[in-house]
Amino acid sequence: MSRDIRVLIADDQEMVRTGFALILGAQPGIEVVGEASDGVECVELARRLRPDVCLVDVRMPRLDGLEVTRALAGPGVADALRVVIVTTFDQDDYVYGALRGGASGFLLKDAGPALLVEAVRAAARGDALVSPAVTVRLLERLGEAPAAGDPGARAAVPPVSGRELDVVRLVARGLTNQEIADDLYISLSTVKTHLVSVQAKLGLRNRVEIAAWAWETGAVTSRGPVG
Repeated sequence: MSRDIRVLIADDQEMVRTGFALILGAQPGIEVVGEASDGVECVELARRLRPDVCLVDVRMPRLDGLEVTRALAGPGVADALRVVIVTTFDQDDYVYGALRGGASGFLLKDAGPALLVEAVRAAARGDALVSPAVTVRLLERLGEAPAAGDPGARAAVPPVSGRELDVVRLVARGLTNQEIADDLYISLSTVKTHLVSVQAKLGLRNRVEIAAWAWETGAVTSRGPVG
């Protein structure tokens, strides 16, 4: 029997923390192990409790959610934790900063209880979830133009197989693993195998980084997959 997913909630509003704790605590297989009212307390508790998932607000006293994310999950952090940013503020710089800082997801507070639970479960199993309201818009911005001074940046041949690229393009469109499997007529385990391979080849940590890579390199565009 698998153990519960252990969750730490960090938000400067007690009502928000209580609400999230009630929602998550009512779910089978999820246990809220701690609450923090500011960023410094969140980092200290997270390092001591080692939760499976940290739900972190962006705007908090002493240390904001982006700094917390970099401290707990950023590049170079040994034994990184999984952080899901949960915020009222649907601002692209917050989303981009969070995901580049190592976050395993970005969720708006009005996304609803079901998506909150899904984000926690996704992060715990090594996936990532971004609120559908921000996913494609954000990733399209990453793919609007090649890096300055590098006109050939998006013309490079991607170091992944054709089928892996098919999977990557659908990840970039925000599809779940099961939706990708259905779309490509392959098994769920095959989708997961392709994603593991892509992560290894490209040095990426999760599906959000895979999606960002797809948009940045032009593997997928707002007009549809590249043929």
